[in-house]
Amino acid sequence: MMPTMHAMTNGETVLASADINSPPERVFSALVTDEVERWWGSADIYRMTGWSADLRVGGRWSVIVRTADGRRLPAGGEFLEIEAPRRIVQTRKYEWDHPTLGRRETKVAYLLEPIATGTRVTICHGGFAGLVEAAAEHAEGWGRVLGWLQVYVSANGRVAA
Repeated sequence: MMPTMHAMTNGETVLASADINSPPERVFSALVTDEVERWWGSADIYRMTGWSADLRVGGRWSVIVRTADGRRLPAGGEFLEIEAPRRIVQTRKYEWDHPTLGRRETKVAYLLEPIATGTRVTICHGGFAGLVEAAAEHAEGWGRVLGWLQVYVSANGRVAA
């Protein structure tokens, strides 16, 4: 069953949510470990590679976004809050000139709430003030990401997106 998914923006902040048929502990692990490389992306858009994370407040994380046309685009940030398995807040910055966001640092907060069927994942991604196009693009992107996460955890990590 595909999740009920919502993604929207007011031009400054993106809000996305989905109900995922897996417990919060499982979803948390998929978000903060090298499992990211197994599910985040698709062959026709981009894949995450080289995931690294020091999972503590003040710890850094990094990843390489490998695009379908072979470019390798680094991104990373810092963990600001970690409350396993319920909440993650981190900064995020592309180390390349993203077409709509540039190298602006943004902040992503994940909230994982237990529900009867698994976990409600809510993502609040802020820092887009003045960049309406970037906010809209990232709202669409978070919708895709939540779909990939649903497929991955529902298959118990046995399939790549």
